[in-house]
Amino acid sequence: MGRHSLPDQYGAGGSDPRPRARRRTVAIATVLVLTVAGGTAVAVQSGLLSFGSSCKKDAVRLKLAASPDMAPALRAAAGQARDEGVTSDGQCLNISVTAQESYKFADTLKAGKHPDVQVWVPDSELWVNEVTSAADADATEVTPAGNVASTPVGVAMVPAAAKSLGWPKKTYSWLDLAGATLTDDSLRLGAADPARSATGLLALTQLSTAAAKVKGGATQAAAMMKTLSQRTSDTDSQVLDTLPRNSSGTEQGNPKRNQALVLSEQSAFAYNASADSGGSLDLFYPKDGSPRLDYPYNLVDQERLTTDQSRAAIRFNTYLSQPAQQKLMEKYGFRTDDDAAPKAVVAKAGGVSPQPYAVAAPDPASDAALQEALGTWTITVQSARITTVVDASASMAETVPGTGQSRMDVTKASLLQALATFTPEDEIGLWEFSTKLDGDKDYRVLVPTERLGDQKGDGTQRDALSAAFGSLKPVPNGATGLYDTTLAAYKAATSSYAKGKFNALVILTDGVNQDPGSISRSTLIKQLRQLASPERPVPLIMIGVGPQADKEEARQIAEATGGSGHEVTNPAQIQSVILQAIVAAGASGASANAG
Repeated sequence: MGRHSLPDQYGAGGSDPRPRARRRTVAIATVLVLTVAGGTAVAVQSGLLSFGSSCKKDAVRLKLAASPDMAPALRAAAGQARDEGVTSDGQCLNISVTAQESYKFADTLKAGKHPDVQVWVPDSELWVNEVTSAADADATEVTPAGNVASTPVGVAMVPAAAKSLGWPKKTYSWLDLAGATLTDDSLRLGAADPARSATGLLALTQLSTAAAKVKGGATQAAAMMKTLSQRTSDTDSQVLDTLPRNSSGTEQGNPKRNQALVLSEQSAFAYNASADSGGSLDLFYPKDGSPRLDYPYNLVDQERLTTDQSRAAIRFNTYLSQPAQQKLMEKYGFRTDDDAAPKAVVAKAGGVSPQPYAVAAPDPASDAALQEALGTWTITVQSARITTVVDASASMAETVPGTGQSRMDVTKASLLQALATFTPEDEIGLWEFSTKLDGDKDYRVLVPTERLGDQKGDGTQRDALSAAFGSLKPVPNGATGLYDTTLAAYKAATSSYAKGKFNALVILTDGVNQDPGSISRSTLIKQLRQLASPERPVPLIMIGVGPQADKEEARQIAEATGGSGHEVTNPAQIQSVILQAIVAAGASGASANAG
């Protein structure tokens, strides 16, 4: 079984991140079919592109894993293909469909495991990108082959709550809808965990992006996330269970029940169509855009597939693009054309004009925006204890090209930005280092690591940190005492470990160790490994700033603790990198705990 050739643009990670119209899927599937078959003539002569009423050989068996919302529709389509005698090279298609949470299947592939599945249809390309961009080179390959359907994400509410906000005539932005739940105790908003749900993450990113455009938005977004984090469910299906079971005052007033949910149109459709739902939902489509779940169709571990399996998998994807199957998708509440909103689907989902349900989806969020939103969520849900250690050597006075500002000035601004994403429950501290700042010590504790909401004199810990960040200055003629400082800071961080919080140490440096009397790199790494504990994880996040920083050294030192090393050319990137590193460290810790 060798690798079956596919055009480069359809290799792992090569697909367009936006939900595509079915005609795009058909084009991709056709090219894949012809490539595998060896040409158009071969494909047509073999019956690969035709419907067959009989099977010349034993059926080709395929196992397809799909997100729980999509699985019933694909199972029905597979049954129709079997009943109609659809063939691939004269062989009938025998396709079994199982429902698998997209985040769990993505974790399986990232771990390099080889599930007995030939096709994977998660609810979002976010999961595919997560697999194809995995740091582990052993991650199992997935090959995108188009998209099955799509559905927009909005905010669904029980009728009384929706009408209290003027539904359907009044429209709101994401920020307005989330804000309404903060000002009305009787309107509680629930969502699926953004770390496990594409619906939750896409909505969270829309909220974060919108908040970033208004004054004080970062703090407002963090407050909203904190409130939302107390009402999250593990999965999209579980979040529906938090709705009131009936319209009684007891159920509606139950503090454990949510009156509003971040939900996809298809989920609202399925809920409203269910005889067991006991009610209905009205759907708000935010006027600043409803991101889409896009259900990408992927071949899994293509090198292990037989030619028959590859061709059959693409044959089924082509079959799904037929008009009858697109109608089947709509029957299950999905959209099959980027430019059309089926009225029957919208109506059953609780959408009514003038809600902007037909507006085109917004541009997909960038990877950086997604990571920043998830990083902020991580430190919001699980209160953090983080000590930040900043290089104050003389080289931090050098100008950042194109800014007219020094490295230190840009670093301070980025750190102040990052500080705004933390809540009063988080514990944050600040050290600075150069050489011999405090007697023989290369470092100095400026603000001990304590709770941001604690009173400190006339202000709070947050106020003290803001002032300390603002007063950071490069030390004239100061060198870089990196190794001794790193060891001292890590000892302090591990000895003051706070159970139940996300503990981490962040070190920012623009150079390499310049203290001839310090410990060696090998000694530092050895001692860091001895201090690191899986039961009390404190990942070190080391960020090299500018061209003099040694990225490889940062990586080696950080990985000794289970952390990560990074490099930024511009200190303005520090906030984004810190949040991305927190997400990675949090995911690593979760995997370790699961193992």
